[in-house]
Amino acid sequence: MAYIERDGVKIYYEVAGSGPAVVLSHGYSATSQMWRGQVPVLSEQYRVITWDMRGHGQSDSPDDPSLYSEEHSCADIAAILRELGIERAVIGGLSLGGYTSLAFNVRYPAMVNALMLFDTGPGYRNPKAREGWNETAERRAVNFETKGLDALGASAEVRVSQHRSAQGLANAARGMLAQFDSRIIESMDSIAVPTLVLVGDRDEPFLAATDYMANKIPNATKAVIADAGHASNIDQPAEFNRAVMAFLGGLTLST
Repeated sequence: MAYIERDGVKIYYEVAGSGPAVVLSHGYSATSQMWRGQVPVLSEQYRVITWDMRGHGQSDSPDDPSLYSEEHSCADIAAILRELGIERAVIGGLSLGGYTSLAFNVRYPAMVNALMLFDTGPGYRNPKAREGWNETAERRAVNFETKGLDALGASAEVRVSQHRSAQGLANAARGMLAQFDSRIIESMDSIAVPTLVLVGDRDEPFLAATDYMANKIPNATKAVIADAGHASNIDQPAEFNRAVMAFLGGLTLST
């Protein structure tokens, strides 16, 4: 358990194990606790870093809405890696964490050994589709502002998470969950590292996005977890862990 501080904002992270580094980023309104079924397994061979995004869990929730963005999230990951003396890592995440992993690869490609994208999508090229996504993000923000933490809901990854600030989650929805351009989806065919694209077979909103990424990313491996929904790592942890370990075992990783 540790923190880094960036411009007065403390970001919480945990490290387990030794070996090549693997970063796991959680989904929106979840926390690093969603990975507790993965850390003991992966840390037998890898140095596993989990963390709470700003506005989430044990990380700070700054008052300034401008301090929540894709750029800030990616810079937070980079700062954690530098704090640990890690030059390159496998960068992975679920849902928002997966999208953030793609964004990190765009911003910090020299720090990426491989990507792992779980139950996520690459964003939108169509402005109207992006607008629809952002309307959903805004509704989630308003719900947190009006209902407080009662707006969290009961999804699997949220049930294992604890938060301190409903306003932080609202700010994160507007600045980190919302999308503002098509840079990430346009980066698919230029991804130069091995990539695992994994989805639960019952995660219907992300099945097409998974197929799209698996077809567009040059060195992609696709995995489908049977009888799993959006939180595939929680619904079927053994199968999820097997798929991840098989992918990692096929890599030649630098540290």
